[in-house]
Amino acid sequence: MQITTPSGLTQALTQAQTAIEVVATLAFALSGVIEGARKRLDAVGICVVAGLSAFGGGTLRDILLDRRPLFWVQHANWVWALLALCAAAMLFMRTRHLEPTERAMQWPDALGLGLFTAGGTQIALDAAMPGVIAVMLGVVTAVFGGVLRDIVCNEIPRAFSDHRPYAVCAFAGGWVLVGLQRLDAAPWLALLAAALATTTLRALAVVLDWRLPAWQVAAPAAGRQAAKSGRDRERRSR
Repeated sequence: MQITTPSGLTQALTQAQTAIEVVATLAFALSGVIEGARKRLDAVGICVVAGLSAFGGGTLRDILLDRRPLFWVQHANWVWALLALCAAAMLFMRTRHLEPTERAMQWPDALGLGLFTAGGTQIALDAAMPGVIAVMLGVVTAVFGGVLRDIVCNEIPRAFSDHRPYAVCAFAGGWVLVGLQRLDAAPWLALLAAALATTTLRALAVVLDWRLPAWQVAAPAAGRQAAKSGRDRERRSR
Protein backbone atom coordinates (compact mmCIF):
# COMPACT_ATOMS: atom_id res chain seq x y z
CA MET A 1 0.00 0.00 0.00
CA GLN A 2 1.51 3.33 -1.07
CA ILE A 3 0.45 6.39 0.87
CA THR A 4 0.12 9.55 -1.24
CA THR A 5 -0.05 12.90 0.56
CA PRO A 6 0.08 16.57 -0.36
CA SER A 7 3.52 18.16 -0.14
CA GLY A 8 2.79 19.90 3.17
CA LEU A 9 1.65 16.68 4.82
CA THR A 10 4.57 14.81 3.28
CA GLN A 11 7.00 17.28 4.84
CA ALA A 12 5.27 16.99 8.21
CA LEU A 13 5.39 13.20 7.95
CA THR A 14 9.10 13.24 7.09
CA GLN A 15 9.86 15.52 10.02
CA ALA A 16 7.80 13.34 12.36
CA GLN A 17 9.57 10.19 11.12
CA THR A 18 13.00 11.75 11.64
CA ALA A 19 12.12 12.96 15.14
CA ILE A 20 10.69 9.57 16.05
CA GLU A 21 13.77 7.67 14.84
CA VAL A 22 16.12 10.02 16.72
CA VAL A 23 14.25 9.69 20.01
CA ALA A 24 13.76 5.93 19.52
CA THR A 25 17.48 5.46 18.86
CA LEU A 26 18.44 7.35 22.00
CA ALA A 27 15.79 5.61 24.11
CA PHE A 28 16.99 2.15 23.10
CA ALA A 29 20.59 3.26 23.56
CA LEU A 30 19.75 4.29 27.13
CA SER A 31 18.14 0.90 27.76
CA GLY A 32 21.36 -0.69 26.52
CA VAL A 33 23.47 1.49 28.83
CA ILE A 34 21.36 0.51 31.84
CA GLU A 35 21.44 -3.19 30.94
CA GLY A 36 25.19 -3.11 30.31
CA ALA A 37 25.78 -1.37 33.63
CA ARG A 38 23.50 -3.88 35.35
CA LYS A 39 25.68 -6.66 33.95
CA ARG A 40 28.82 -4.85 35.19
CA LEU A 41 30.31 -4.41 31.70
CA ASP A 42 33.15 -1.97 31.10
CA ALA A 43 32.72 1.27 29.12
CA VAL A 44 33.43 -0.37 25.76
CA GLY A 45 30.97 -3.17 26.47
CA ILE A 46 28.28 -0.70 27.51
CA CYS A 47 28.74 1.31 24.30
CA VAL A 48 28.55 -1.86 22.19
CA VAL A 49 25.36 -3.01 23.92
CA ALA A 50 23.86 0.47 23.52
CA GLY A 51 24.72 0.48 19.81
CA LEU A 52 23.21 -2.95 19.23
CA SER A 53 20.04 -1.90 21.06
CA ALA A 54 19.72 1.34 19.12
CA PHE A 55 20.70 0.24 15.62
CA GLY A 56 19.99 -3.51 15.49
CA GLY A 57 16.29 -3.45 14.58
CA GLY A 58 16.54 -0.65 12.04
CA THR A 59 19.53 -2.30 10.40
CA LEU A 60 17.67 -5.58 9.90
CA ARG A 61 14.66 -3.66 8.55
CA ASP A 62 16.83 -1.78 6.05
CA ILE A 63 18.48 -5.03 4.91
CA LEU A 64 15.11 -6.72 4.39
CA LEU A 65 13.81 -3.70 2.44
CA ASP A 66 17.13 -3.34 0.56
CA ARG A 67 17.47 0.27 1.71
CA ARG A 68 20.89 1.83 1.25
CA PRO A 69 22.61 3.47 3.00
CA LEU A 70 21.57 2.00 6.33
CA PHE A 71 19.68 4.53 8.45
CA TRP A 72 22.51 5.08 10.93
CA VAL A 73 25.08 5.40 8.14
CA GLN A 74 22.89 8.00 6.43
CA HIS A 75 22.65 9.93 9.71
CA ALA A 76 26.19 9.57 11.04
CA ASN A 77 25.60 12.28 13.65
CA TRP A 78 23.30 9.84 15.43
CA VAL A 79 26.35 7.69 16.21
CA TRP A 80 28.02 10.67 17.89
CA ALA A 81 24.81 11.38 19.79
CA LEU A 82 24.73 7.76 20.97
CA LEU A 83 28.33 7.90 22.20
CA ALA A 84 27.64 11.19 23.98
CA LEU A 85 24.56 9.68 25.63
CA CYS A 86 26.55 6.65 26.78
CA ALA A 87 29.27 8.84 28.32
CA ALA A 88 26.76 11.15 30.01
CA ALA A 89 24.63 8.29 31.35
CA MET A 90 27.62 6.38 32.73
CA LEU A 91 28.98 9.54 34.38
CA PHE A 92 25.58 10.39 35.86
CA MET A 93 25.05 6.91 37.30
CA ARG A 94 28.54 6.82 38.81
CA THR A 95 28.44 10.29 40.37
CA ARG A 96 24.93 9.74 41.74
CA HIS A 97 25.75 6.18 42.85
CA LEU A 98 22.63 4.90 41.12
CA GLU A 99 22.12 1.15 41.00
CA PRO A 100 20.90 0.10 37.53
CA THR A 101 17.88 -2.19 37.77
CA GLU A 102 15.86 -4.20 35.30
CA ARG A 103 12.80 -2.08 36.00
CA ALA A 104 14.70 1.14 35.25
CA MET A 105 15.75 -0.34 31.90
CA GLN A 106 12.16 -1.14 30.96
CA TRP A 107 10.96 2.48 30.70
CA PRO A 108 13.29 3.72 27.93
CA ASP A 109 12.84 0.29 26.36
CA ALA A 110 9.05 0.79 26.25
CA LEU A 111 9.49 4.24 24.72
CA GLY A 112 11.87 2.94 22.07
CA LEU A 113 9.53 0.03 21.36
CA GLY A 114 6.66 2.36 20.56
CA LEU A 115 8.65 4.82 18.49
CA PHE A 116 10.48 2.19 16.43
CA THR A 117 7.22 0.32 15.82
CA ALA A 118 5.66 3.42 14.30
CA GLY A 119 8.76 4.43 12.35
CA GLY A 120 9.47 0.95 11.01
CA THR A 121 5.89 0.37 9.93
CA GLN A 122 5.75 3.74 8.15
CA ILE A 123 9.01 3.09 6.30
CA ALA A 124 7.65 -0.25 5.10
CA LEU A 125 4.41 1.43 3.93
CA ASP A 126 6.48 4.03 2.08
CA ALA A 127 8.21 1.13 0.31
CA ALA A 128 4.76 -0.05 -0.92
CA MET A 129 4.65 -3.10 1.35
CA PRO A 130 1.23 -4.67 2.08
CA GLY A 131 -0.23 -3.78 5.46
CA VAL A 132 0.57 -7.09 7.18
CA ILE A 133 4.18 -7.03 5.92
CA ALA A 134 4.57 -3.42 7.03
CA VAL A 135 3.35 -4.32 10.52
CA MET A 136 5.73 -7.28 10.74
CA LEU A 137 8.65 -5.09 9.67
CA GLY A 138 7.60 -2.58 12.32
CA VAL A 139 7.77 -5.37 14.90
CA VAL A 140 11.21 -6.41 13.62
CA THR A 141 12.43 -2.81 13.85
CA ALA A 142 11.15 -2.45 17.40
CA VAL A 143 12.14 -5.83 18.81
CA PHE A 144 15.37 -7.00 17.18
CA GLY A 145 17.66 -4.44 18.85
CA GLY A 146 16.47 -5.58 22.27
CA VAL A 147 16.96 -9.21 21.26
CA LEU A 148 20.60 -8.48 20.36
CA ARG A 149 21.07 -6.55 23.61
CA ASP A 150 19.81 -9.45 25.71
CA ILE A 151 21.82 -12.08 23.82
CA VAL A 152 25.07 -10.14 24.24
CA CYS A 153 24.24 -9.69 27.94
CA ASN A 154 23.77 -13.47 28.27
CA GLU A 155 20.00 -13.33 28.77
CA ILE A 156 17.17 -15.16 27.04
CA PRO A 157 15.65 -12.28 25.01
CA ARG A 158 12.82 -10.66 26.96
CA ALA A 159 10.78 -10.50 23.79
CA PHE A 160 10.51 -14.30 24.01
CA SER A 161 10.67 -15.03 27.74
CA ASP A 162 9.21 -12.10 29.70
CA HIS A 163 5.61 -13.41 29.30
CA ARG A 164 4.40 -9.81 29.62
CA PRO A 165 3.30 -8.56 26.19
CA TYR A 166 6.23 -7.10 24.25
CA ALA A 167 6.22 -7.98 20.57
CA VAL A 168 2.43 -8.22 20.87
CA CYS A 169 2.34 -4.53 21.84
CA ALA A 170 4.40 -3.66 18.76
CA PHE A 171 2.12 -5.78 16.56
CA ALA A 172 -0.96 -3.98 17.89
CA GLY A 173 0.66 -0.57 17.48
CA GLY A 174 1.58 -1.32 13.89
CA TRP A 175 -2.05 -2.04 13.08
CA VAL A 176 -3.06 1.26 14.70
CA LEU A 177 -0.87 3.03 12.15
CA VAL A 178 -2.13 1.01 9.18
CA GLY A 179 -5.76 1.32 10.28
CA LEU A 180 -5.64 5.09 10.80
CA GLN A 181 -3.99 5.67 7.44
CA ARG A 182 -6.63 3.55 5.73
CA LEU A 183 -9.20 5.79 7.41
CA ASP A 184 -7.43 8.76 5.78
CA ALA A 185 -6.08 10.17 9.02
CA ALA A 186 -3.13 12.53 8.65
CA PRO A 187 -0.06 10.29 8.27
CA TRP A 188 1.95 12.14 10.93
CA LEU A 189 -0.98 11.86 13.35
CA ALA A 190 -1.28 8.12 12.67
CA LEU A 191 2.45 7.80 13.30
CA LEU A 192 2.27 9.46 16.70
CA ALA A 193 -0.89 7.54 17.66
CA ALA A 194 0.80 4.22 16.87
CA ALA A 195 3.87 5.13 18.91
CA LEU A 196 1.72 6.22 21.86
CA ALA A 197 -0.47 3.11 21.68
CA THR A 198 2.51 0.74 21.65
CA THR A 199 4.37 2.48 24.47
CA THR A 200 1.22 2.72 26.60
CA LEU A 201 0.40 -0.97 26.12
CA ARG A 202 3.91 -2.01 27.12
CA ALA A 203 3.96 0.32 30.13
CA LEU A 204 0.61 -1.05 31.31
CA ALA A 205 1.88 -4.61 30.83
CA VAL A 206 4.84 -3.84 33.10
CA VAL A 207 2.88 -1.92 35.75
CA LEU A 208 -0.14 -4.23 35.86
CA ASP A 209 1.91 -7.40 35.29
CA TRP A 210 -0.15 -8.59 32.34
CA ARG A 211 1.07 -12.01 31.27
CA LEU A 212 0.72 -14.11 28.16
CA PRO A 213 0.13 -17.87 28.52
CA ALA A 214 3.40 -19.79 28.81
CA TRP A 215 4.20 -23.43 28.15
CA GLN A 216 4.06 -25.29 31.43
CA VAL A 217 4.50 -28.95 32.28
CA ALA A 218 2.20 -30.33 34.96
CA ALA A 219 4.11 -30.42 38.24
CA PRO A 220 3.41 -31.76 41.73
CA ALA A 221 1.76 -29.39 44.17
CA ALA A 222 5.08 -28.67 45.91
CA GLY A 223 6.67 -27.78 42.58
CA ARG A 224 3.80 -25.47 41.67
CA GLN A 225 4.09 -23.72 45.02
CA ALA A 226 7.84 -23.26 44.55
CA ALA A 227 7.29 -21.84 41.07
CA LYS A 228 4.66 -19.42 42.41
CA SER A 229 7.04 -18.30 45.16
CA GLY A 230 9.74 -17.72 42.55
CA ARG A 231 7.42 -15.56 40.45
CA ASP A 232 6.44 -13.56 43.54
CA ARG A 233 10.10 -12.92 44.37
CA GLU A 234 10.72 -11.86 40.77
CA ARG A 235 7.87 -9.32 40.91
CA ARG A 236 9.13 -7.86 44.20
CA SER A 237 12.66 -7.48 42.81
CA ARG A 238 11.49 -5.38 39.86
